Amino acid sequence: MHSSTKSSTPTRYMIGTDIGGTFTDLVLLEAGRQPRLFKSPTTPHDRSEGVLNALGLAADAVGRPVAEFIEDVVYFAHGTTAATNALIERKGAKTGLLTTSGFGDTMLIQRSMTSWVGVGAATGHYSIRENPVPLVSRADTREITERVDSAGTALVALNEQEVRSALRALRAEGVTALAVSFLWSFLNPDHELDVQRIVAEEWPEVYLTVSHEVAPVIGEYERTATAVINSYLGPVIRDYMSNLEGRLRAEGFVGDFSVMDSGGGVMRATDAAGRSVSLLTSGPAGGVLATTSAASRLGYANVITSDMGGTSFDVGLIIDGEPLVERKSEIGNYHLSIPRIKVTAIGAGGGSIAGVDEVGALVVGPESAGSMPGPACYARGGTRPTVTDADVVLGIIDPAYFLGGRMPLDVDLAREAIRAHIADPLGMTVEEAALGIRTVADNQMADLLRRVTVEQGRDPRDFVVFAYGGAGPTHASSYTSAAGISTLVIPPTSTVHSAFGAVTADRFRALQATDLQRTPPGESDPAAFIDLERLNGSLDELQAKVHADLDENVEAVFARSVHLKFRRQTHELPVALPAGPVTLDVMRDVVDAFLATYERLYGKGTAIRAAGVEINTLRVEGRVAVGVATGGETPAPSVAASPIGSRTVTFAGRGSLEVPVYRGEEVGPGSEIAGPAILEFAGTTVVIEPDQDLIVDQYSNVIVNCEGKK
Repeated sequence: MHSSTKSSTPTRYMIGTDIGGTFTDLVLLEAGRQPRLFKSPTTPHDRSEGVLNALGLAADAVGRPVAEFIEDVVYFAHGTTAATNALIERKGAKTGLLTTSGFGDTMLIQRSMTSWVGVGAATGHYSIRENPVPLVSRADTREITERVDSAGTALVALNEQEVRSALRALRAEGVTALAVSFLWSFLNPDHELDVQRIVAEEWPEVYLTVSHEVAPVIGEYERTATAVINSYLGPVIRDYMSNLEGRLRAEGFVGDFSVMDSGGGVMRATDAAGRSVSLLTSGPAGGVLATTSAASRLGYANVITSDMGGTSFDVGLIIDGEPLVERKSEIGNYHLSIPRIKVTAIGAGGGSIAGVDEVGALVVGPESAGSMPGPACYARGGTRPTVTDADVVLGIIDPAYFLGGRMPLDVDLAREAIRAHIADPLGMTVEEAALGIRTVADNQMADLLRRVTVEQGRDPRDFVVFAYGGAGPTHASSYTSAAGISTLVIPPTSTVHSAFGAVTADRFRALQATDLQRTPPGESDPAAFIDLERLNGSLDELQAKVHADLDENVEAVFARSVHLKFRRQTHELPVALPAGPVTLDVMRDVVDAFLATYERLYGKGTAIRAAGVEINTLRVEGRVAVGVATGGETPAPSVAASPIGSRTVTFAGRGSLEVPVYRGEEVGPGSEIAGPAILEFAGTTVVIEPDQDLIVDQYSNVIVNCEGKK
């Protein structure tokens, strides 16, 4: 029974949440205790309900009423797919665009390169390109008389009457969000600032994005797309965050509320609506950050992060101890000037639907059953077979212990769905069909592991895999082995790893700007031609803005970089700067580092110092560590764990085997188990294939040797 008397010493809780397509994850941190993990079905009609349901589970776990429990939550961090979902599903605000006269088709033309207009990189075939569904109609794009040149000089004054007429027309057409992107505004923003002033007079309630604030970098298409998407998503994120925070406050929450920034940290929830484009891939970024910290502690420099949830399979890279960040990213076939942790996703999750295509081949995904109705075994009305249904039929998932027994599954419904949709059409048994579903899904995920490494010129065998998400540990030993990778790590927070990353991430702000400097060709010392006073001034200005966004926190730590390329080339390479002013010697070191990186990527002899270099983009990141509640003492090495029983499990190529089953939480540090074996945790199931084996390290990570016994 809950006690209504509060302790004289308040308990301080920190909570991280992540809303996925199928489950809402929550991690509870409290000083002196190990993290406590919770999962609750996502509620698509109002995702805040799933969060509150998960909060209820956490309150029950600590033996307190929700209203009393939430008063002692001092920090709430949130990862969300709300921005990504709104963009993919085209459920953003009706958006208008003001742009320079003559450039109204920029969003439609995009870049005149096949790889930049929707052509798959694997084919390069122009005939199959797909332009994205426009976010702004041509009718809602208004060209405004004004012009600034490449030096930042205003050549043609802004026609304010055209602006006012355009605003009134767009308002009458039902537009609720507005983006403004003028040529070279990142060098001279005066005309965009004038539009801001006019909008405040004419249409103060419209959601407004000006390009020089959200993406002050060269590239009119990318800058325009970034501004448009920020406005398209802004009202959605504003309403989403307002609803979630409002419900939390109504329950008694008075602590700090942050949301995951896809660039590599968290921002204040109050800033999220103004930077909605930064929330794309917000949820997956948390898992990559949590993995970066864990991998550093274990001494792994190169890691593939793999997050398999109910809807998608998200993969990121950690190279030399740092997450791979892309300065320009592609989302929904649009190209944005927003740096983000690079995460590549495919539609492969526990809820991915299996079927037989028109040529009689078994296919899995990308369509997902989601949380409603969910897989057939959920008994919520779903009749089509999914990966989870296959895992239940194969004996991998215990239907009586799903979510620790809180959500029993119906194996008969799973068998019937697989029989009707896969086994009968293909003339095979239900078990053969289930094994086919699992094998196809695992091979798709293994292909993605190979692709994200090989396409970067890296050997997947040089990496370890970290697996998390509700379904990741269930499939990781298979897709890791199929990708030719020997070591798999399943962290103790795997089932809610992205939520754990959100609550432990630093507060983060990053800004970048274009400040072009070009050295002459034919010189042996390009660094001598860089205007260092101008360069340092631009970096200091960026850092001051970042520091202001971090509330001038004295504990803020900054990282600065410059992006270089050879004269007239298209693509840049980032080079980190040391602390302090950029001197001539520092600049020479930067040029040398650029040349070395260029040759490492493109081959010995490809870098030609005398070609001259360009500094195009400057970037400053700022971080403030969040005071995370520490966990309890590391448990002492356990006595060899004993199985709680066994069950028949069907494996590819090995048939049906009697497999020992362990309670995952009881398999402590120091344990060693030879496969085949099943470890059942309250939120996931770990599968150890035949001929594989595992050890549990001092931090409770399950480390699987996927090479097989020699």
